Amino acid sequence: MIKITDLCKTFRTEDVETIALDNVSFQVKEGEFVAIMGPSGCGKSTLLNILGLLDEADSGNYLMDGEETQTLSEDEMTRVRKGKIGFVFQSFNLIDELTVEENIELPLTYHPMSKEERRQRVQDIMKRMGIGHRAKHFPHQLSGGQQQRVAIARAVVFGPKMILADEPTGNLDSKNGLEVMSLLTELNREGTTVVMVTHSDRDANMAHRIIHLFDGHIVKKE
Repeated sequence: MIKITDLCKTFRTEDVETIALDNVSFQVKEGEFVAIMGPSGCGKSTLLNILGLLDEADSGNYLMDGEETQTLSEDEMTRVRKGKIGFVFQSFNLIDELTVEENIELPLTYHPMSKEERRQRVQDIMKRMGIGHRAKHFPHQLSGGQQQRVAIARAVVFGPKMILADEPTGNLDSKNGLEVMSLLTELNREGTTVVMVTHSDRDANMAHRIIHLFDGHIVKKE
């Protein structure tokens, strides 16, 4: 599904040049669960942002489903993001002014379907995530674990081919973190490709493979 070849990314300010990624190459097959690990500042989140078409590499190649992403226009990248990729972030990134069901429904507004179908999809995913009883609540009325369940529901409600998760359990206690990881592994077993950045050995060991980054280089693949 993903093929990365010699990916490079450098951030520049007036006085400082920081190499975030230096000739990074790897592949992720459809249906795999891959964890990316490494110390803070090693390039993990930069890599995930490039995979999610939220940022662009300076050089190298990124193929998604055989399609060269570097040649996509802004509109085409938006189409791919909204159609194929579900994002889960450490900070949840929910919209405070929207209820649980409104947050979850938001990605569906970019897809051609009736209001009734949107409502049914939201109901189904809330039930699966165990948050149906919180449908009318706002994010500030939820626990951290509940907020992350909403974030996952929003990420998968439209049926993406791939989930990109950046420290999905970073703001959760052990119990809630384990429940969130169980949801991600369940979705993966059903065929969704998952690429996850994490500092947690426990979380990483639930993936099929682990890629270790250090100073923008891949130093080990397991």
